[in-house]
Amino acid sequence: MPTAFLAKNGPASTKLRAAVVRERILLVRLSEEQRSELGRLAEIVLPGEGWAAAEFVERVLTEDRPDWAGRVERALADEAGADRAWLVRLLAQGYYAEPAVWETVGWRSGEFGSVQTELRVTPRDELGERYDCVVVGSGAGGGAAAQVLAESGRSVLVVELGSYPSTESLARDHLRNPRSVAGLPAVTDPDPAGRPRVSVVDGVRSEVLPPDGGWGNNAFTVGGGTRVYGAQAWRFVPQDFRMATTYGVPEGSALADWPISYDELEPYYSLAEQRFGVSGGGVDPWHGPRSIPLPMPPLPRTGPADLLAGAAERLGWGTLDVPLLINSVDYQGRSGCVRCGLCVGFACPVEAKAGTHNTALPAALATGNCTLVTEMTAERLVTDATGRVVGVALVSSDGYGGIWRRTVSCEEVVVAAGASETPRLLLNSAHDAEPNGIGNNRDQVGRHLQAHVYAGAVGLFEDEVVDLLGPGVSIATCDFRHGNDGIVGGGMLANEFVPTPASAYDYLTGAGLIPAAGAESVQAMRREVRRMLRVVGPIQEVTSAESRVRVDPSVVDRFGNPVVVTSGSIHPEDVRSHRFMSAKAKAWLEEAGAIRTSVGEVGTVGSASTGQHQAGTCRMGDDPARSVTDPRGRVWGHDNLWITDASVHVTNGGVNPVLTVLAGALRIADHIVRG
Repeated sequence: MPTAFLAKNGPASTKLRAAVVRERILLVRLSEEQRSELGRLAEIVLPGEGWAAAEFVERVLTEDRPDWAGRVERALADEAGADRAWLVRLLAQGYYAEPAVWETVGWRSGEFGSVQTELRVTPRDELGERYDCVVVGSGAGGGAAAQVLAESGRSVLVVELGSYPSTESLARDHLRNPRSVAGLPAVTDPDPAGRPRVSVVDGVRSEVLPPDGGWGNNAFTVGGGTRVYGAQAWRFVPQDFRMATTYGVPEGSALADWPISYDELEPYYSLAEQRFGVSGGGVDPWHGPRSIPLPMPPLPRTGPADLLAGAAERLGWGTLDVPLLINSVDYQGRSGCVRCGLCVGFACPVEAKAGTHNTALPAALATGNCTLVTEMTAERLVTDATGRVVGVALVSSDGYGGIWRRTVSCEEVVVAAGASETPRLLLNSAHDAEPNGIGNNRDQVGRHLQAHVYAGAVGLFEDEVVDLLGPGVSIATCDFRHGNDGIVGGGMLANEFVPTPASAYDYLTGAGLIPAAGAESVQAMRREVRRMLRVVGPIQEVTSAESRVRVDPSVVDRFGNPVVVTSGSIHPEDVRSHRFMSAKAKAWLEEAGAIRTSVGEVGTVGSASTGQHQAGTCRMGDDPARSVTDPRGRVWGHDNLWITDASVHVTNGGVNPVLTVLAGALRIADHIVRG
């Protein structure tokens, strides 16, 4: 392998940081022998397609993953090894991500101009010395809170770790986006070279980077995950707030009731649905009528949804249109959905998808009371001699290879950095009165890490059933959210978003429905992409105190701050729920006419759930011995520090949680304003 790479010894992040610097000067060139072997391998994987595999791999190693140099070398040398199988899949995904190939598998996306909401981003050198309130994070929890606080007359500084990339840069690349499983960094990844984490799986520690599965990534950008999410806008239901009362506490779990009820949050659910804009229809059997109807009708059902609706009726299941934070019609100055087919993982080309970047943050900035700064890290909360939080220490790169630091004073702090970075900030803010981290004298910060194990199945049909109309997800059943004999909780099932060709390859090969390589694989992709349906959904996870986020002083980011360490496992009840819900998904597809089906696997049991929808690491409660915040999101022992992201969730529902994050943030911010 060329000398552009470091030796294979040492942490992956160290190698990657050094290699990223080098790649700006030296383009990776494979040896002639390696290029020849890649050409031979590409002909085996994609015979007759003329895929320029060597050029693709050189680009990946230069621009995306210099730390993969050794892995590529091993894959080329060992025809029977796991690295060879990995490289086969990478080459195939790279091929199917090429626009010139899309039509060969029957996939298309409309061409739309890129619209982007204008936001005033303040240069770091123009920051004031003091603000009434600093909000850390601009996603669902931070953005929603910032609007309420700015409209109250407070001077608010919103600190965002990510940048504000263009819509165009977030709307096209099928491999480099938060939804892809190829392992290539997305534009929304946080400083891929400088922010490692440590993942503990089955007791084994490994250092991972943002594009790696074990990192637990979400989008780090203005708007956070709401910039590129799928925008399913489900409410939690009354039973979700009292899981322990409903089911008891399974052995080995820390299942608990929320300190608030559904009825307390319901007005804020309605406010969020109106303020951000939710389309949808139908009745979820587990919660009563909304106090205010949804502001927009559902998007028209797709062909797959009509197929599944008939199957559900024959099975005796109820269905409803999926509630979405996507405009079905023009709403509040933003366009209705243009059905482009690139939704989850991508920025909406016409801003029909509601995110805090095009709703709450523009409203906050319009007050004249809000300042937004990007590419800035809150590295610790600053306290005075009494332990009171009096400021936030900020750090960023100075643009010249150095580091810029400043402490901003404030009267109030709202933390909404996500369920990994929020506890990290508290833990890295230790002081004399709280030597283990702010809010952590009872060892509660970082515990109860949860996300969503996804259940589901893939089905192949005799005829083409996919119409490629975005966003794709269109119909759901909520019959199994609760009341399942022998199961703790349950979940929702819906048809999947429109998959990209690269994702379709991953789904079909991962399910064993088509070969991973060869002429038969190529022919199957051309035949099956529009005959494939997926039915999937999150399950209600059972929480564990041992699934957690810590920090490790021995591994630091580029600014010298200890990084996140995740450890733990999913609970056996989660495995049972996954099997139960996957069987329901399989039955639904078969009733709809699928001739071949495959259910998903639960994945690695011996690791914490860190994928989509992280939550729970700073749970709210009535007792400071078993929680981090009080019922209003205020950190115990601090009268001016609140958390407004999913960290405060006691349980995370069997549905996508973003509407609950928005509603919860509105509720907590309302309490802050009203004192």
